[in-house]
Amino acid sequence: MKDRWNFVAALIVGVATMSFAAGNASKLSEKARPNVLLILVDDLKPSFRAYGDTWVHSPNLDRLTDRGMRFDMAYCNQAVCAPSRNNLMTGSRSTSLGIYSLGTNFRKAEPDAVTLMQHFMKHGWRTEGIGKVFHIGHGNVNDEASWSVPFHPDNVIDYVLPESTDGGQLTREEAYFSNQKLGENHTLPRGAAWEKADVNDDAYADGRIAKEGIKRLQQAKGREQPFFLVLGFTKPHLPFCAPKKYWDLYDPAKLPQPKVTKPPEGAPAYAGKTLGELNQYKPVPQNPPLTDGLTRTLIHGYYASLSYMDAQVGRVMDELDRLGLSENTIVVLWGDHGYHLGDHGTWTKHTNYEQANRIPLVFIAPGVTQPKSATKAMAETVDIYPTLAELAGLPAPTGPQSIDGKSLVPVLNDPSKSVKDHAYHAFPRGVRGTEILGRAVRTARYRMVEWKEIDAPVSTAKYELYDYQTDPLETENLAGKKPEVLAKMKEILARHPEANSAEDRPRVASRR
Repeated sequence: MKDRWNFVAALIVGVATMSFAAGNASKLSEKARPNVLLILVDDLKPSFRAYGDTWVHSPNLDRLTDRGMRFDMAYCNQAVCAPSRNNLMTGSRSTSLGIYSLGTNFRKAEPDAVTLMQHFMKHGWRTEGIGKVFHIGHGNVNDEASWSVPFHPDNVIDYVLPESTDGGQLTREEAYFSNQKLGENHTLPRGAAWEKADVNDDAYADGRIAKEGIKRLQQAKGREQPFFLVLGFTKPHLPFCAPKKYWDLYDPAKLPQPKVTKPPEGAPAYAGKTLGELNQYKPVPQNPPLTDGLTRTLIHGYYASLSYMDAQVGRVMDELDRLGLSENTIVVLWGDHGYHLGDHGTWTKHTNYEQANRIPLVFIAPGVTQPKSATKAMAETVDIYPTLAELAGLPAPTGPQSIDGKSLVPVLNDPSKSVKDHAYHAFPRGVRGTEILGRAVRTARYRMVEWKEIDAPVSTAKYELYDYQTDPLETENLAGKKPEVLAKMKEILARHPEANSAEDRPRVASRR
């Protein structure tokens, strides 16, 4: 009899527990269907007021950052547009996909990959994309499988003044970014590196992207289906074209100039670069040096373009608030990689150095993140996919592609926590007809880069080592001076499998 009553009591408790769990699951289910607004910005380094550069005019990026958690130690997985966006959308590092160039689509390596947007689509979200999301150009194309409705593109290279294009001709970079005359691009004229037109914001792509984003938010307001909206802003990518009023925000004589203009002492010559990508625009010379005046104008153009993009982000966030959608919308701000502005004699991206790989990353997760919070926890681009899945109450992504990221939700709940002890990134170089790969690990204090051919013995590798506590500007390669540190960094790198290559032939990532 006692056993029977114990069984009945256990049954009652079990039913009650299941009922309680079901009630909680129902509440979780409601909370687990938030909207997602993913804001991607091309070539945006963490150089605006919220990240400590108080001279930058960035009121809307700062306001957005103040609403959530800022990651101060976030890094891309490859410092070039298409591979970095592959990393974001698949959760796979370039070394897992084996794709390092602009022109190879990620589905060549993983035909059945389930992208971030597809993962949400499978669980009932409406996915929409506007602007520059996947890299379209250089032979690469959009991923139609990622969208519930047709993708809405806009120009990356965008001019309004005839003199910028030699009277309206198709320019070299316009052709690259619109898949025209591929293989003949070198015969086309160079477009202008900047434009200061007295026009309204919608004259350039980012204004139109914001306008279309606002329209999609308004349409979403009346739907029960949650949305996953991706806005890909193009500035401050070259050319630095922005309405004149944004140039007028800055005094070029007061803009900071690069402090170190030489490569790190003792670094392999192939580790850096100079004007590649920048010299596809006029009046930039094909080879260095740049004049002081040109350097100052280009830096001015970068920040004018940043401030123009900032205003467009503000338009979108204002509408999100006006529509009452903010309380149930996760917002993520992500820069696809950093940017060199003359430091080390280098311009744009395409290196394994700090300026090219450190990125801005901000999460606003209602009920999870605290306003004006910040963390020094290490984070990588590939972490965004599993983080958004967990925040939305979705199952963790499982591929079939390699899911290399970790959810950052523990950090979002407590900025003192961490889910990893390093970030990992890579970039290839062509050296005397051979492609070598620089694989890098970045800890809180150090970065090590291992340079060798894929699958070659470790004994053939050359190394770089930088100490950001004593040498934040990377003036000296310490690989030969700190053998104990180098050995520990090699141990960290050894946790990662050898890099893959899924491309038709060894080739260097395009410097555009």
